[in-house]
Amino acid sequence: MAPFTVLHVCMGNICRSPMAERLLARAVRDRVGEVGDQLVRSVSAGTGGWHEGEEMNPPAARQVRSRGGSTTGFEARKLRGDFIDEADLIFTATADQYDYVVALRPEAATRTFVMGEFGRLLSGVDKAALPAGEGKPASVHDRGVAIVEAVHALRGSDGPLPVDDLDDPWGRGDQTFQRIGDEIEDTTVPFAQLLLS
Repeated sequence: MAPFTVLHVCMGNICRSPMAERLLARAVRDRVGEVGDQLVRSVSAGTGGWHEGEEMNPPAARQVRSRGGSTTGFEARKLRGDFIDEADLIFTATADQYDYVVALRPEAATRTFVMGEFGRLLSGVDKAALPAGEGKPASVHDRGVAIVEAVHALRGSDGPLPVDDLDDPWGRGDQTFQRIGDEIEDTTVPFAQLLLS
């Protein structure tokens, strides 16, 4: 059974989405240690290909490292349809990027969320209704799918709110990157806890 796969999407794949990719991976390891890599796969891509093959933007990398994450081996890549197909959950930095993902793959709409939107709705999920995670790939996958379905049901016909977007910190100072890191962890940490509890 493949790990539960989370795809993070932003514009250039050097700031927000790589931070989210690596901070979710760190949140998973915090819960279950190195076995987390077999349970959850966290990847990212950008809607544009300007930075393909580049490392993370330096202030983004500093945020990841300062929060206990790893930047090793990261290379920016452009979003492709098959990345969406492989993902069980897709986090976008903004509503515009949500629209981009859904335009590429309309069937992905029910598992695609603006990151802040997902984080805002996650607390409404009925934990007792979820299947047990049991620390095995298949059961963690089933639990993850159930969480995504529950959050989608909570969303209903409502769209994301403007406050759900992650600001683009590119070209701005460390203080902005720190705020974006905090906003990312407001979603990734509770999600990892719920998925792996």
